[in-house]
Amino acid sequence: MTKKFNLRSLGLSLVAAMVFTACQKDDDVNPIENKGEFKHVRVLVTDESATKLTQINPATAGITSFDTKFPMGNLYATANGRFAAVVYGSQNLTEMFDTGLEFHGNHVDMKGTPKWAAITAAGSKPAHFKSRGAESLIFNDGDGTLHLANEANFHTPSAQFTTINAGLTAHHGAMAQFDNGNIAVTESGNRVRVINKNGGLVHASTVEVARIHGNATDGTNAVFGSFISPDQTTGGVLVVNQTGEQRVIANPAGFGAVRLGTILYGMGAKKFVGYGATKGAYMIDLAANKITPIYNGTDAVQCKMDYAGNNLLVLTMDGKLRVYNLSTGALKKEGMVISPVASGDSFKPVIEATAKYAYIAMPNLGEVHQVNLDDFNKVVKHKVSAKPVRLTLLGFETDESH
Repeated sequence: MTKKFNLRSLGLSLVAAMVFTACQKDDDVNPIENKGEFKHVRVLVTDESATKLTQINPATAGITSFDTKFPMGNLYATANGRFAAVVYGSQNLTEMFDTGLEFHGNHVDMKGTPKWAAITAAGSKPAHFKSRGAESLIFNDGDGTLHLANEANFHTPSAQFTTINAGLTAHHGAMAQFDNGNIAVTESGNRVRVINKNGGLVHASTVEVARIHGNATDGTNAVFGSFISPDQTTGGVLVVNQTGEQRVIANPAGFGAVRLGTILYGMGAKKFVGYGATKGAYMIDLAANKITPIYNGTDAVQCKMDYAGNNLLVLTMDGKLRVYNLSTGALKKEGMVISPVASGDSFKPVIEATAKYAYIAMPNLGEVHQVNLDDFNKVVKHKVSAKPVRLTLLGFETDESH
């Protein structure tokens, strides 16, 4: 399943339960009409200190805000594109936000108005969120448990995520969902096991690594960033197949004792990428068992794939954006899109992108900049909140409605 018009093909569950939310629409923030973006794309933003979730409709420049329980919730889109997880790690809470956008194979319907879903998860220090198909999965660092839920239950009154207890100890964990329904999950910072949805062991760990951080999956293989030697002298990735097979791939020669702490997967290009702020972005080739550079600079602020997983975007400290063809690794376009980023800033710009636009949250300006990927000089600035620090994309790259 990918995120282009014909890629988000899993139907979303029909739900009708209503939930109450404090919602305030601000029609005067940015009256610019911008019809360049797909009609059914949405941008969500949370603020450093304001208890507010802001939704941008880029096609109309419409801004809508919703009250949140806490500030600075981490934002994650679900695989089906309709919902977003809002994770408050310090407050032991996860909520789900519903855009109301429901994909039906060749068009999108609007199911009610954007609102909070009924379901919540109360876990100890929730830190990682993953989604595949209609399922959402959370790892709770505080006690090593996981929480699982299906979108069919998101609007059931008083619904809660189901707890999965696999007997793990508290640690900064990571997990990935396989197409066969099983889950690859860290049992410590050094090992990964495969469990079922009840927490039962399916495949034991066979490879010890060190300081696992960051992971992604294509549904068959889960790739975890780590040091691949227990003494932490060699970085690379741990590859776990849904069959239980495990192996490591080393970083390029001369890379040094550094791990790639962020792992991404592009559904459109079917490529894995590893990223480290001081090392840049690297293609992870599972077939060739090799890691090769895409951008090997030491000045990256953000590295993200576009919504469909066809292109890689690297934003650097000097304000330059580079766009790479993810299938080939070739540079497609580069240019200045923002002012240089101060190294001392507590919160730096955050980027996401569709096929048409890059969206950059600018914490110091209180804005999200919508940059035309065909012409970097064409920018729409959306005023959202005092200090936007988290950003994600939802919806569908299509204009088709019922």
